[in-house]
Amino acid sequence: MFKSEVRILGFDDSPFKRTDKKVSIIGIIYRGGSFLDGALKTDVEVDGLDATEKLAALINKSKHKPQLKVMMFDGITLGGFNIIDIKRLYEETNIPIIVINRKHPNLPSVKEALEKNFADFNERWEMLLNAGEIKVCSIKSDKKVYYQTIGLEDSEAEDLIRLSTTHGDIPEPLRVAHMIAGAIVKGESSGRA
Repeated sequence: MFKSEVRILGFDDSPFKRTDKKVSIIGIIYRGGSFLDGALKTDVEVDGLDATEKLAALINKSKHKPQLKVMMFDGITLGGFNIIDIKRLYEETNIPIIVINRKHPNLPSVKEALEKNFADFNERWEMLLNAGEIKVCSIKSDKKVYYQTIGLEDSEAEDLIRLSTTHGDIPEPLRVAHMIAGAIVKGESSGRA
């Protein structure tokens, strides 16, 4: 279905404090789960609403875009509650998207936090709903991840998740983006990617 060296762009945010105004976003381009092929960087507002717009602009101006076959995100938010509207991002870039979570997202808790903390709750909640149904993918005999996708069949998304999960419990583009994002802020990578 997909070649073993399919180019996948994985994004993660750097560590931040709630008092920070911006957070760095690192995008890592991987060929399957084999090797790093490029990197992108932007920043978004902590708890803002600019993630979708900033990511679309970054991708659409990138020299790498013609080769990209899919984007992956470690969760649907960046910089706290700066929610990525994956439906809109897909429409603006025409690149399929897979959102990965290690645990099944607790949507009632997320909804409660949004209602409590944001006047624009309805807009943010709609972005979350745009991500679609949460599904499960077994990546190893004892490991699984949860995912949402747009622009791909479930079987294609699961093939890409398994193909790119080679050295850890999540796809390599996300694992490496996490490590680099951490090193940019803290001087070295830390924590589980």
